[in-house]
Amino acid sequence: MDGQDPIISFLTEEKILDEKTLRAAVEQHQQTGQSLISILKKENLLDDDQLTRIIAATSRIEFVNLSPEMVDPMVAHLVSYEIANCHNVIPVKKEDNNLLVAMSSPLNLSVRDQIEMRTGYKVIPLAATPGAIRQAIHYHFDVTSVTKQAIVSMRLKDRSGKKSRQEETETKSARVADAPITKLVSSIINGAIDARASDIHIEPQASDVKVRYRIDGTLRPAIDVPMSAHLEVVSHIKIMADMDISERRVSQDGHMITRHDGKEYDLRVSTLPAVGGEKIVIRVLDNDVDKWLLDEIVNSPDDNRKFRTLLENPYGMLLLTGPTGCGKTTTLYSILQLLNTPERNIVTVEDPVEYRLDGITQVQVKPLAGRTFASALRSIVRQDPDIILIGEIRDLETAEIAVSAALTGHLVLSTLHTNDAAGAISRLINLGIPPFLVVSALLGTVAQRLLRITCPGCRQPYKPSEDEFKSLFDKSQRVELYRGAGCSSCFQTGYHGRKSIYEILNISSEIRRIVAHGGSDDAIKQQAIKEGMKTLCKSAREEVLNGVTTLEEIMRVVDVREE
Repeated sequence: MDGQDPIISFLTEEKILDEKTLRAAVEQHQQTGQSLISILKKENLLDDDQLTRIIAATSRIEFVNLSPEMVDPMVAHLVSYEIANCHNVIPVKKEDNNLLVAMSSPLNLSVRDQIEMRTGYKVIPLAATPGAIRQAIHYHFDVTSVTKQAIVSMRLKDRSGKKSRQEETETKSARVADAPITKLVSSIINGAIDARASDIHIEPQASDVKVRYRIDGTLRPAIDVPMSAHLEVVSHIKIMADMDISERRVSQDGHMITRHDGKEYDLRVSTLPAVGGEKIVIRVLDNDVDKWLLDEIVNSPDDNRKFRTLLENPYGMLLLTGPTGCGKTTTLYSILQLLNTPERNIVTVEDPVEYRLDGITQVQVKPLAGRTFASALRSIVRQDPDIILIGEIRDLETAEIAVSAALTGHLVLSTLHTNDAAGAISRLINLGIPPFLVVSALLGTVAQRLLRITCPGCRQPYKPSEDEFKSLFDKSQRVELYRGAGCSSCFQTGYHGRKSIYEILNISSEIRRIVAHGGSDDAIKQQAIKEGMKTLCKSAREEVLNGVTTLEEIMRVVDVREE
């Protein structure tokens, strides 16, 4: 029992277990002879984080809250992927002749000896949770290691050949199965999917090629690829996306499908000629249609009810507004999923078609072929549609056809780039649509934003200062809010995932009267608020008070000066 005393002391001091549970575990230890740690683990009385902290504290080993960024990329590869994955260890950094190694089982002397023999360094163990180590291994081996191996292989091939780099690139690009470059591109794409990225940016710089992932709306560095591999990466992606590999002077768009972990993903590829070479952006689109259900996208009961009420109308126009990347298209697709029944003919015209929907006719805009939003719409209205989705209203001609369709028995869904719901009305008028036609056609307008959600893994309460709270809530009482401290699952950002907030404006008879008399956006907005519209700012504040997001996030996303 003496050997277990430090563990019992730690559990008691930290109040991890109540006295009754701890006494029962100690009695079982005395009766069976099993170690107390084994019993606690077997009975699921402690999670991995607590077990690792206990081992660290009682063995006088430093515990680290490991994240992939803490690991030196060059040091990580002092051990092989097989050793790292098998024993759940990863070297973190070197200090003179010492190698600091994060281990989920830091008391495993045989693994420490094995690493010392292979590296020649003295191992200093650091305790870290198994999940954090697995994430670090995945980050530094599944992506970065493959990258380095691919580059080495390509350089060896370059040295063995006599062709110029351009000739070599063109020859290799024709061979899609070329192993090093295939593994490199695959690792970049799979790494983005695992990181929940919405976009992959491959950007040539002066010295190397930067690869960044957009995660929860924010770009984060992923890996660096040597500039010598840039042409091959670009050419390989172009082949996969069915693009012209010989054309580097103009922008191109392409599309490909990939599978990862049993799921299918659509990848939309765009190239842009730049000073250092072609930049590539790949949009990652998850084909899981369950994610597009209206109840999943619009999870506020009040907003969900307002959407469904608007959609009960057999004809008219519903507009979604907001900046690029705020989730308008996803919301529109969730609406289509709700309305998609065998009795309805639904046709969309989009640029580009982001998701492929069964039972719906989707038309891709191709300006070079003369197929613009306006020209496509003229054809669509002759196809006996019940519901028409227009990716975006950009000009007067498109707006006129959309309004005309809404007034002649069609339900029209579209988007505009305005800051709030009231601004969509004046935007249509500024395009040249008469005010009386705008309010006759419109059912409602919806402004949308995406807020990052506080990470549940590191979410903790805090009390904001009185000034900080008053700046947004105009109340003197102090309340407890939440924010993320930063952990391995959220890449130390404190956020994990996003959710939509909405400002839903119904076109009432009073709003029609205001518009007909040339009323301002502010007058329209104030009337809508009187009729029960919840503004974006108010919706965002509610999410803060509910602990879903933070004060900093709503100030980043919503213009709090509007109220």
